[in-house]
Amino acid sequence: MWGLDAILEYLQSLPNSIIYLLLGISAFIENVFPPIPGDTITAFGAFLVGIKRLNFWGVYAATTVGSLSGFLFLFYLGTIMGRGFFLRKDYRFFSAGDIRKAEQWFAKYGYYLVILNRFLPGIRSVIAVVAGISGLRAIIVGAFALLSCLVWNVLWISGGYFLGTNWDIMRTRLSSIMMHYNTALAGVGIALALVLVVRWRLKRNKRKR
Repeated sequence: MWGLDAILEYLQSLPNSIIYLLLGISAFIENVFPPIPGDTITAFGAFLVGIKRLNFWGVYAATTVGSLSGFLFLFYLGTIMGRGFFLRKDYRFFSAGDIRKAEQWFAKYGYYLVILNRFLPGIRSVIAVVAGISGLRAIIVGAFALLSCLVWNVLWISGGYFLGTNWDIMRTRLSSIMMHYNTALAGVGIALALVLVVRWRLKRNKRKR
């Protein structure tokens, strides 16, 4: 049970108010920094609902407010900074290519893309930024983003609730998933470290020459 029991034990050791706060913060951060698995934390919150530790509506409200706040933060960032800023910076998770693709999608689907944003992992943050860049009306974007968060979170939390009420059945499977996830993450980290070391050695050798 590598990693899973430790997370659950830690969450259950905290006061309920702190857990709700952490759920909201993780949902916010997951929107702003796509690599962070905020939905995984939400699932653990839902699991605590399943075992009767937390209230369903408390988890639902905390995660929805966090998700919506993260989306709107990026929306206003796109509005303020503008298209040229993101194309020049070409950030890894807000690349110029992704920005242009999202603009093409908005040209076809407009506000409907905002409704679907929570169901598009990996690019939901780009959608928020481009919605701001595109000059969409904030009140409509906010309403559609809220709708997306409400639907996504009720599905996600319901799944976590099912997990909590069927823990004996799901325990081994979830443990295996987490082990493979952590192993893959460690592999990526090692590969990245090796690339950095090789680049450093090549640069050092080039300077010596």
